Amino acid sequence: MQTLLRTPLYERHVALGARMVPFAGWEMPVQYEGVIPEHRAVREDCGVFDVSHMGRFEFEGPKVPAALQALLSNDIDKVAEGGAQYTLLTNDRGGIIDDLIVYRVESGRFILIVNASNREPDFEWIIGRSGAGTDLRDKSDEFALLAVQGPRSLERLELEDGTPFTWEMGEVAGIEVMVNRTGYTGEKGVELMVMTEDAVALWDWVVERGATPCGLGARDTLRLEVCYPLHGNDIDPDTDPISAGLGWVCALDTEFSGVEELRRIKAEGPVRKLAAFVMQDAGIPRQGMAIAEGGEVTSGSHSPMLDRGIGMGYVPAALAEPGTTLTIDVRGRPRRAEVVKKPIYKKEA
Repeated sequence: MQTLLRTPLYERHVALGARMVPFAGWEMPVQYEGVIPEHRAVREDCGVFDVSHMGRFEFEGPKVPAALQALLSNDIDKVAEGGAQYTLLTNDRGGIIDDLIVYRVESGRFILIVNASNREPDFEWIIGRSGAGTDLRDKSDEFALLAVQGPRSLERLELEDGTPFTWEMGEVAGIEVMVNRTGYTGEKGVELMVMTEDAVALWDWVVERGATPCGLGARDTLRLEVCYPLHGNDIDPDTDPISAGLGWVCALDTEFSGVEELRRIKAEGPVRKLAAFVMQDAGIPRQGMAIAEGGEVTSGSHSPMLDRGIGMGYVPAALAEPGTTLTIDVRGRPRRAEVVKKPIYKKEA
C-alpha cells in the first residue's frame, strides 16, 4: 500500500474536522463544513486552500530562457521580471504533458509551479531536454502554498490590489511570503508561497482573519464554473491545446515541442472541441458519461451558484457552438444539456 504524503498543514486540517482523502499521492482535505458553503464563501467573501502538494521547480542559468521557449507553449519572452504566465508543457505530438504557471524571478532565473500528480514526470521531461547552462532543482518540499481567494481576500489579508499574473516578495502577518496574483477559482485573490516552517503560523493568521478553510471539493466546483481545465480530466498528453480551447496560450510563431502539429490543427480546424454545458433536465453529469451525439463528459458536477448540473466534454467541433443541445447519459437515463459560452458562471455586474 502506498504511503500518502502530508503537507505541513495536515494536523490543522484534522483539527478542523476535515474529511481527508487520497489525491495525487497526498492525503488532502476534500471538505470541512461542506462543498457548497465553502464554494459560496469563495464566491461571496474569502476562502483559503492548502495547495502545498503542488510542485515547485527552480530553473536557473544563462540558457534557461531559450530552454523554456523550446519546452513551453507560451512566449516566455513576454514575461518581465516580477511577472507570471500560464502555459503548457507539450510533447512532440502537441499533447499536454501539464499545464503550469511560470514566474520570472530575474533574467535567467524562473520558478515553475506544476500539478502535484505530474511533479516527477515534468521534472524528468524538462531535465532530459535541457542542456548545458541550465540548472533545474525540485524545491517542492521546502515551501508551502496557500491560495486565498474571494472578493474580500485582499481586504482580509491587508494587501493592496495588484495586477493579475504578477508577483512580489512581501510580508503577511510578519511572515515573509511570495505574493502571487494568481488563482484557480475565477475570483480575486492571491497564492502565498511560504517556507515550510512558517506555513502553520500563516494558515492560522489567515483563518483568524476570517478566511473559510476550503477543500478540494470546492476547488473543483469553483474551477468548473469558470471552465478552468483540470489536467487528467479535461486535458492530458493525448489532448491538444487547440481542441481544448487553449490555443490562446500557444505562441505558434515560436518553436516548441509539437508546434508543427498544432499549426496544422489550427489551420485545418480541430475535429473535436471541449464544450461547456449546463443541464436542462435534472441530473448531475460526471466524468466518463457518454454524450449521445458523440464524445463524453470530462468534468461534471453540481453548480452551487446556478443550482443545476454543469460540465465540460469533448464533442464534434460542429456541436460545440453555444445553444446546441446535447444528450448526456446520466446513469442510463438520457438528459438534455445546452452548450454555453465559457465561463459557465459569471458574476452579474
